[in-house]
Amino acid sequence: MSGRGFDLACPAPLRHRTVQLAHGGGGRLSRDLVEQVFMPAFGGAALSSRHDGAVVEVPAGRIAMTTDGYVVKPLFFPGGDIGKLAVCGTINDLAMTGAAPRWLAVAFVLEEGLPMEDLVRVVHSMRDVARASGVEIVTGDTKVVDRGKGDGMFITTTGVGVVPAGIVIEPRRVRPGDAVLVSGDLGRHGMAVLSMREGLTLTGALESDCAPLDGLVSALLAAGVVPHCLRDPTRGGLAAALGEIAMDGGVDIEIDESAVPVSEAVAGACELFGLDPLYVACEGRLVAIVPAEQATRALEVMRAHAAAPAPARIGEVLGPPDASRRGRVTLRSRVGTSRLLDIPAGEQLPRIC
Repeated sequence: MSGRGFDLACPAPLRHRTVQLAHGGGGRLSRDLVEQVFMPAFGGAALSSRHDGAVVEVPAGRIAMTTDGYVVKPLFFPGGDIGKLAVCGTINDLAMTGAAPRWLAVAFVLEEGLPMEDLVRVVHSMRDVARASGVEIVTGDTKVVDRGKGDGMFITTTGVGVVPAGIVIEPRRVRPGDAVLVSGDLGRHGMAVLSMREGLTLTGALESDCAPLDGLVSALLAAGVVPHCLRDPTRGGLAAALGEIAMDGGVDIEIDESAVPVSEAVAGACELFGLDPLYVACEGRLVAIVPAEQATRALEVMRAHAAAPAPARIGEVLGPPDASRRGRVTLRSRVGTSRLLDIPAGEQLPRIC
């Protein structure tokens, strides 16, 4: 793509330069969209069958499956777009289970009047991220809603991955003494989207951290690091991710505020908007809770990987585990005081994913 134009590998030119209601009607224009936009980008053996569902060969063993909807506003933001976000988000959800992502299904809800070049840009973004992670987009669906009723585009992605034998990563495995690690600085995605939405130009580079994390998880497992739990801190940020783990695992967690990496750009933006960076979403970071004896090795692996730009050990798990425990997360401040980090009651940053 260059300027306002775009290139398509298609057998015939598109009939329209914007999305029409008829593109979601199941007729000729629906077929045009599939044949001229989606197939050239996603086309593979499974998708080329053009059936209502995909049939893929699955090795004997366990699979992981996840699905998520994406309604981010605006569609394009520094460091990504709704398409990249949808693919990365689903890949990352699979990776947090220890699974190797393999296949994605994609459903689009498009608004009548959406510029076709915007759709193509998003589709190509999805293709590029999926290819980089060795993931195939194998099936999907498209619906079109009336002009003014859909904010341009919504995307739902469903992912399937293969879980290696012997790998069990879940909150119930967390134990007292475990180390709490993060793979990089926090809050970039939420503040990048919010700043653009509000039309603010801030000092310093403020781009979304949106990125796939399956390679980082694979590197940890290959190095012999077996996390007890992994979580990508998306909506609700680090505080929500740790709060969920603490409650589901029946443990308490304590983190050190001075050890939590937050960039100056994010800290400044949070101060401007009156937000706590511990509650701001990431889309390319993970929280790893690992046995204490594996923490040093885990950090070494992270520092050698491009998806972990500023890894840090930020706290530890307290206990003992108790299924009836509410599960608390405590922040030890820079001045030595402590406060509870509650899971947010509502959505402080709507439409950021």
